[in-house]
Amino acid sequence: MKRKLPTCVVTMLLAALVLPSLVYAQKTPRYRVIDLGTFGGPASYLQNGFDGILNNHGTLAGFSNTSVPDPFCFVPNCVATHAFRLKNGKLKDLGTLPGGDVSQAVWTSETGLIAGMSQNGEIDPLVPGFAEVRAVLWRNGKITDLGTLPQGGFESLAGAVNNRGQVVGAAVTTIPDPCSLFGGFPQTRAFLWQDGAMEDLGTLGGPDALAELINDRGQVAGASYTSEINPATTCPELHPFLWHNSSMVDLGTLGGTFADVRAMNQRGQVVGFSNLAGDLISHPFLWTSGHLIDLGTLGGATGLTNWINDRGDIVGKADLPGPSPQLHDAVLWRNGKTIDLGVLPGDSCSNAYFVNAHGQIVGTSENQEACLIPVGQHAVLWEHSGRMVDLNTLIPPGASLDLTLAFAINDRGEIAGIGVPPGCPPQDYELCGHAYMLIPCEHDDECTNIALDTTSFASTVSSNSGQKADDPSGRTAVFPKRRQNRLRLETLSPVERALAPN
Repeated sequence: MKRKLPTCVVTMLLAALVLPSLVYAQKTPRYRVIDLGTFGGPASYLQNGFDGILNNHGTLAGFSNTSVPDPFCFVPNCVATHAFRLKNGKLKDLGTLPGGDVSQAVWTSETGLIAGMSQNGEIDPLVPGFAEVRAVLWRNGKITDLGTLPQGGFESLAGAVNNRGQVVGAAVTTIPDPCSLFGGFPQTRAFLWQDGAMEDLGTLGGPDALAELINDRGQVAGASYTSEINPATTCPELHPFLWHNSSMVDLGTLGGTFADVRAMNQRGQVVGFSNLAGDLISHPFLWTSGHLIDLGTLGGATGLTNWINDRGDIVGKADLPGPSPQLHDAVLWRNGKTIDLGVLPGDSCSNAYFVNAHGQIVGTSENQEACLIPVGQHAVLWEHSGRMVDLNTLIPPGASLDLTLAFAINDRGEIAGIGVPPGCPPQDYELCGHAYMLIPCEHDDECTNIALDTTSFASTVSSNSGQKADDPSGRTAVFPKRRQNRLRLETLSPVERALAPN
């Protein structure tokens, strides 16, 4: 199905996407490509869903397959991963806690702090046959085990870290919970870690909560069970929350029993998605100044937010009218207006993952077949002109990757995403794709393709796994989690499962 960007939309974008700096009023830049490769395995990864992976100093955090099999299958290809940091063009293996084979980095602050998780080599006694995973913080290359909550438990996971070194995430207790947010695990509680101590943030009246985001004001956003029971699942309703100054506020829903957060800015504005009454469809929302606002769609059933910048620009995707399954377009929500960003010529769907302070937006565009899987196909950029550009046309020929997904763009215009090497189809990016970074360049001799030499990492993986860790709790514990399955999908409706971050 071929569609082109309507003339009216182009006109709207020309007016709406005017950038504040004359630097960004120039022609679309070209880029040099850094293919991050792997640590000896088939794939490398960037955490999609909460895109704190790339800061404005050009530091990128993610994780990469080693050559070691992983019987616990923390990633789809069941090969162990190590967290990495790319800084000033140099890749560093961040290693794991002693005894562990797996670590993942999911967030980096502007001050270079990196949050994530690591195995510790132990098996959870409450979940037989499952590896313990612990929330960790990397500071100056040193890994710190953040421990678990005082009430006990053997698993924890970090979701985000701010510039003050405050970390939020989820920790498992010892209390059995048939409705656990992580199916098969005990009760899960949201935590805030600071100054060496982990604090339970409480809940909205139900047994479980999950802290997912934190800004530099110390405001925390996440999701929590309430005291209301969803009769369809016999589990409590799940509502988004904002926690600040020891108080947790229920942000509510758009009428349904299930809602979750996706991003939060420094002003405390929160975006996410919520079921409508009847739990058959979900809409994107903005919570601001005490009000939950339905952002709507492009005439179809559902939509999803992915990011909000500090100006309040929101990006995501929204369904178009038509029979099921409906197509969706990338969307910019700005100043109360919904702007359809369209698709590349010949494509049928698109999704916008991130918008920076200058209004530059990155995402993906795909044909109808890829849209229905769903999977990204062409990494794209939107700028002040309102024209969607395939990033593959802005890099030198002969690149080692076909750029399929663009997850983040910082205020310097650097872009991070996932590409696939020859022989790896886009739908298999989790099995054989590579993380990449694009650096803007002005002259042809600066625009080069770089494939990092990671052979030295592959030969030192085992020694990195045993690096010294700082464990303030004196206990061992950690717990695994595939980010895309962070909510207990077996309790969700088909709509909720479809909207769970992928």
